[in-house]
Amino acid sequence: MAENTNEDVGGNRDQSSPDEAALSARLGSLDHRLSEIRDSRRSKTDQPGTEGGDSAARASAMALGFRLSSELIAGVAVGAAIGWGVDRWLSTSPFGFIVFMLLGFVAGVVNVVRSAGRASGKR
Repeated sequence: MAENTNEDVGGNRDQSSPDEAALSARLGSLDHRLSEIRDSRRSKTDQPGTEGGDSAARASAMALGFRLSSELIAGVAVGAAIGWGVDRWLSTSPFGFIVFMLLGFVAGVVNVVRSAGRASGKR
């Protein structure tokens, strides 16, 4: 029985040789196509200003967005704090808070417009 097993293995080797050759050919073809794709991607990323500039521009835009949003929030927060203080000092409950919060919002929008104008002038 052990002899039949060895013969079957030997017989499978003879039959699988064409299959292995076809598989090796397909593998070589796949390797060639993958190397072409990698080379084309490398040549695209090696061009100046594509990947490095894109990430730098994205980081700069995010920094500008955070700065503009923080200026708007700061304006509203400072206006609300001043309004709350005026209400506590003069006992004019919601009116000082509302008026100064609206003034803080307007001041925040003005600051955002100014900063955005400066940022677009730099570019």
